[in-house]
Amino acid sequence: MDVTADPCDNFFQFACGNWNKKHMIPEDRASISTFEVLSDQIQITLKGLLEEPVGNSDSEATKKAKDFYISCMNLSAIREQGAVPLQKLINNLGGWPVTQGFNWSPELSVEELIGRIRAELNMGVLLELWVGPDDKNSSVNIIQVDQMQLGLPSRDYFLNASREIHAYHMYMSELAVLFNATNITFAMEDLKKVIEFETSLANASLPEADRHDTSAIYKKQTLSSLERDIPEFNWKLYFKTFVKTELPSDEPIVSYAFPYLRDMALIVKTAEPRTVQNYVIWRVLMELTSHLIDKFQETKIEFRQVLMGVTSERERWHQCVEWTNKKVGMALGALFIRENFEPMAKETAQEMISNIRQAFIELLDENHWMDGPTRKVARHKALKMNERIGYPEFITRSDELNKEYLNLTISQTDFLENIVNFGKWKATQNLGKLRKPVNKDKWSMEPAVVNAFYDPNKNDIVFPAGILQPLFYSQYFPKSLNYGGIGVVIGHEITHGFDDKGRQFDSEGNLKEWWDNSTIASFRQQTQCIIDQYTSYTLNGLRINGKMTQGENIADNGGLKQAYRAFKKWERDHGTEPLLPGLEMMTHDQYFYLNFAQIWCGSMRPEDLLNKIRSAVHSPAPIRVLGPLSNSEEFAKAYSCPIGSTMNPREKCSIW
Repeated sequence: MDVTADPCDNFFQFACGNWNKKHMIPEDRASISTFEVLSDQIQITLKGLLEEPVGNSDSEATKKAKDFYISCMNLSAIREQGAVPLQKLINNLGGWPVTQGFNWSPELSVEELIGRIRAELNMGVLLELWVGPDDKNSSVNIIQVDQMQLGLPSRDYFLNASREIHAYHMYMSELAVLFNATNITFAMEDLKKVIEFETSLANASLPEADRHDTSAIYKKQTLSSLERDIPEFNWKLYFKTFVKTELPSDEPIVSYAFPYLRDMALIVKTAEPRTVQNYVIWRVLMELTSHLIDKFQETKIEFRQVLMGVTSERERWHQCVEWTNKKVGMALGALFIRENFEPMAKETAQEMISNIRQAFIELLDENHWMDGPTRKVARHKALKMNERIGYPEFITRSDELNKEYLNLTISQTDFLENIVNFGKWKATQNLGKLRKPVNKDKWSMEPAVVNAFYDPNKNDIVFPAGILQPLFYSQYFPKSLNYGGIGVVIGHEITHGFDDKGRQFDSEGNLKEWWDNSTIASFRQQTQCIIDQYTSYTLNGLRINGKMTQGENIADNGGLKQAYRAFKKWERDHGTEPLLPGLEMMTHDQYFYLNFAQIWCGSMRPEDLLNKIRSAVHSPAPIRVLGPLSNSEEFAKAYSCPIGSTMNPREKCSIW
């Protein structure tokens, strides 16, 4: 705490001022925060587990996790191979024109090229493609397409000429030289057209802030209908290249960015084949070379410095642990939970979820803007919400865990081959879901991560083992700290079922309009208050995008209110706990709000702040503290903040 700060003026400074002073941002980081410190602690634990020799307690799956990590740390083998495997890969995809002078000629159509990249590497270039639950019938898996992720974090970087674009151009040009382009001058001139091409795609893409209304962007049609609507792109060939067989004309396809797909097809058709090939291969290499070392890392330094303010790479083991957890996270999670997850944490979390869910229902009943029938259905949805805590049970059973990675081949000596094998395996796994029922019991997040999420298609709230750690939770904490920590996270995820996106899905996870029209109008009016409030905030002269962050802001506000109400009920039922030694001058109400704020302690480099404001759906950490607390009358009462002070404004926003 910074006791010199006035909690009624800037509670973030009061709660986090000293933490931020003591925690300098490392050279290899864009930011430092309590989340990142906890993640680092978990990474150290995972490193120790991965470096333990394979023993009798290891399954085939956990052995694959250890082998993947070993291959990632095998620098001599990675160094010896250099770019040779990647050169073979891009030659097999028709080559990278910028490295072949003017001798290049196309071997594959665009549809075959990006179809193979999806099938063989599980990457989406020009458009995203996956098989997943149909939003309007969440028990069935269906082919879905969307606009792609751009090479820079936000379309704003492309549409506003920036130093980031120059650094991006330089990065791809220097990488081309590493792959034997004639010289940097030639590479820059040739790849200038790639920048112009991607800028056109960025212009065609829909801003994230305009993609919140799922029902408005959802478009379901047959393959033949899609072909008629966008004839400039050979959809049948594209899908055949991925699926390995020709799809029937009546195959249903869901798109979430139809205008982008239409414009993308025209942009690709009118562009030079050389430019399209240069771009597609660049995107593949941008992803794959991030796993390499030495000159490949050095090439990226200036780009990372401009984009995030980072001046050095993270230690290799950090990267290898992170990649292992992302690729084979269930296997690594099986090792983690053996000695790093308290069974009591699951029981406590279940009890807290029950209490916070009840608090949400009570607040729902007090809600003045929702009509009775809609309120009744909302209550039903909240009661039907499934909670998943810690880890899926199957990872404790070796035979079932082994089946999860049955056809995945991992070598101790060839890291890049492992990356490629994993991509192909993942694409095959995803394709295998086509036309099959959705497994609604399957987890989609690895256990050893500091995160939580809500899945609208399953009406699930998920709290992995990694987040059930201090500051969020400890069996030794008073309930005021646990409810102010993991309790607010639980409330946050419950509220996601009723935010601007989640409210569009019913209790079964289907996209369905179950709200009364007048209630929708009232909700939008309440939501506009949140949008306007957060848009009024600035950090370092940069304005928060209240529209893009509205869903998370709604969840932050709702989660805080529900967790506090549940805590007060627990306190009424069980009595007040002893105060913490050294903090006897504070109350448990104050502890609650202090721990909530200290979860968000941290700071970020100016470049990273710009990046987050342009691309993130979450508000920056200081705003995640100031916004919800300034809407809370209970907080103002706990800290005796006078009406009209910064943290207790006269006008407040409230939805849930």
